[in-house]
Amino acid sequence: MQRLKICLTALAIFMIAALPALAASEGESHGGDWSNTLFRVINLAVFLGLCWHFFGKKVTALLKGHSSGIATEISSLEERKAEAAQKLAAVEERIANLDAECKALLAEYTAQGEALKKAIIAKAEEDAKNIASRSETGIENEIKAALEDIRAELAEKIAEATERLIAKKLDAHEHARLIDKYLTKVVVN
Repeated sequence: MQRLKICLTALAIFMIAALPALAASEGESHGGDWSNTLFRVINLAVFLGLCWHFFGKKVTALLKGHSSGIATEISSLEERKAEAAQKLAAVEERIANLDAECKALLAEYTAQGEALKKAIIAKAEEDAKNIASRSETGIENEIKAALEDIRAELAEKIAEATERLIAKKLDAHEHARLIDKYLTKVVVN
């Protein structure tokens, strides 16, 4: 029923559109040759009917398939648009929070730097104390070694001086007497 309405509507539109052409046609009679025009209109209607009969279902299926493909693509694009809007919102939020993140990172790195600075200073002070302590110990050891060297040298010089003094005052006879005296003490004790 709907097909018939469509065909009749198309035929009526065609006839109305053909009227000005018929009125302007050449010829002796102003009424025109209606039989020729009617034949052409019927011929066109038959041609369109046959086309619709043989190709109508295929064209309809093709157009429905095409429209369903377009609908699927539109829904897919709408989903992608929604996903893109979510991603955009997330990116805009991150951009908005970027300043706060930068400040947080800067504060964190500053705190880490201060902690590292304190640790380095503490280690340097400890190393300085250790170096000073080792230096003091080294200096004390060098002073002790120098004192012992001086004492040994002094003892040697005193021994030499005493030996020279005794050699001047002591002759061979006195020397023999002293040796005997100390040997007697050693034997007795």
